[in-house]
Amino acid sequence: MSQKPVVLFVCIHNAGRSQMAAGYMRALSGGAVEVRSGGSEPGTEINPIAIQAMAEEGIDISQAVPQLMTTEQVQASDAVITMGCGDVCPIFPGKRYEDWDLVDPRGKSIDEVRPIRDDIKARVQALLADILPGSQP
Repeated sequence: MSQKPVVLFVCIHNAGRSQMAAGYMRALSGGAVEVRSGGSEPGTEINPIAIQAMAEEGIDISQAVPQLMTTEQVQASDAVITMGCGDVCPIFPGKRYEDWDLVDPRGKSIDEVRPIRDDIKARVQALLADILPGSQP
C-alpha cells in the first residue's frame, strides 16, 4: 500500500488563494492526496469572497482557518505550491516546487475573484493529473 502524496499550498495570509487551491485538491482528488495549506503571515479569517466563489463550485471552505506554514510541513510535503510569498517560503532540495503567479483576491469583488478561482482550478487539475497519473479530475 503506497502512502498518499502530500501537497502543501502556501500564500502569505493563507486566507484566499491557498485555501481555494486546497479546497479544489481535496474535492478533485477524492481523498487520494493529503492536502495542507499555510501562510507565512496568516490572516485572522478566510476571505469571505473566496468562500463565496468556492461555494459556487459546491466546495465549502468556510470552516478553514488560516495557519502558519512551518518548516516541518514543507519538509513533510511531496509538492509545495507557493503563491506570491516570495523569499519567505523555505525551500528544501529534492522537493517539488511550483510558484503559481496568481492575483491576490483580497479586496476584490466576486466578479474579480471568479477568474482567479478558475485559474486555480485548472492548475490544481493539472497538478493532480501529474501527481496521480490516471486520475480523472
